[in-house]
Amino acid sequence: MIHSLSLSDVVADHARSRPQVVAVVDGGVRLTYPELDARVSRLAAALAEQGVSGGDRVLWLGQNSHAVLELLLACSRLGAVFCPANWRQAEDELRFVLSDLSPAVVVWEPSDATTALHARPGTSAGAWVQAGAEYERLVASGTPGEFPEVADTEPALALYTAAFAGRPSAALLSSAALLAHATSLLVVRQMEPGFTFLNNGPLFHVGTMMFCLATLQIGGTNVFMPAFDAEELCRLVDAERVTQAFLFGQMIDAVAKANAGGKYDLSSLRFVAHSAEWDGMITVDDSPWCRSKMGGYGQTEVGGMLTFLGLAQGGAGFAGRPSPLVQVRLLGPDGAEVAAGEAGEICARGKTLFSGYFARPDLNAEKSLYGWHHTGDLGRREPDGTITFIGPKLRMIKSGVENIYPAEVERALKSHPAVADAAVIGVPDPAWHQSVKAVVALKPDATVTEDDLIEHVKTVLASYKKPRRVAFVPEIPKRGFTPDYDALDAAHGGGNYPGA
Repeated sequence: MIHSLSLSDVVADHARSRPQVVAVVDGGVRLTYPELDARVSRLAAALAEQGVSGGDRVLWLGQNSHAVLELLLACSRLGAVFCPANWRQAEDELRFVLSDLSPAVVVWEPSDATTALHARPGTSAGAWVQAGAEYERLVASGTPGEFPEVADTEPALALYTAAFAGRPSAALLSSAALLAHATSLLVVRQMEPGFTFLNNGPLFHVGTMMFCLATLQIGGTNVFMPAFDAEELCRLVDAERVTQAFLFGQMIDAVAKANAGGKYDLSSLRFVAHSAEWDGMITVDDSPWCRSKMGGYGQTEVGGMLTFLGLAQGGAGFAGRPSPLVQVRLLGPDGAEVAAGEAGEICARGKTLFSGYFARPDLNAEKSLYGWHHTGDLGRREPDGTITFIGPKLRMIKSGVENIYPAEVERALKSHPAVADAAVIGVPDPAWHQSVKAVVALKPDATVTEDDLIEHVKTVLASYKKPRRVAFVPEIPKRGFTPDYDALDAAHGGGNYPGA
């Protein structure tokens, strides 16, 4: 194990080398690295006493919390796999996750969906531990002893993604992959000791998780808030001297509006230039990451970012150049590299790549064809060697920061008894880039309203995936057995897809 370095090893080393550094801030919780490491050891011991061992899964159903980081580190210490699931999902979606993942332990916060799942027997899960007092009792109950040696190539984190087939899959990421990605990110972002990250974006999203782990790796401070709130974000940036937060256009505008009177000092925030009002509140950062507007190409399966625009300032391709620890090829259907200027599938291999999807052997074989991870996205190599992202090989809708897969929404629509067939497209949206529009064919003599169908989807899927509009048609145009999405876009105002 002399060459191994796990997430657990990182926090244990920080406990020795950074004994006075605050590792975690979460409301009234403030933990130095030694305190965090001690809690992780007690939690790992307590989970082991619950029967958790190598390869077992531990599921988090809740909003952002320091417990997310503690559970991930404790699972790393045991060789188990931690999964923070999307707490905004509907009961049916979370029931699928429970069935698919079969977690040994579920740590949960009450919501309509999680409370219903907890109350109904028969879910594929072991012990349920409620966040808060019950979780704290679990941590306190552990008596640390000897932990197993765990190779850093073992999966430590599972993040659900890629619902192209109508149901998502859990991408497994090892400690080695996560730390390799963190290394690349902290170099491009020019992170230094003292870096403080505000975890206000969802930790089930790789965009937040990758910064949380890079901050951990550099020995910085992770500040947690349950979910985005502009006023509270301003207060925390001021109080904790936050260096960076998870922010994009609409969120930045909301923060600038919340601090319009200058009530809070946001100057510690070293971030991307956005507007005169925003730039006057913060310190505009000159790192390659921020100068390039945080650009590049990525996905969960590559640990976050596969390419960085910050490594290709002035380059022709708006996805930039590959991370230093990966290789990227643009491959054709035969597995051969396409010529520069031609479109091919973005494929990769290297240190940050995931270990495959949990319990998906056929999909894993398909995705690793010819010895490369196939991202499912199309790109082009420019004459200067940089890469341009063209768009998904299969249809995807981008609403805000969320990826919405038509197959998933179509499945929900078709579960309504009045619906004979359905297709989903993305239409331009001035605030969210795209919104969802459903095109529906009803069964003979069936009647249902637009509002009825939208409400039906909300009972099956997370609310952000619901259609904003529904168009009723006699039949769905097809190409073979699949909807003719080009015809649907032309007839119903579709457009603004990622990469377009």
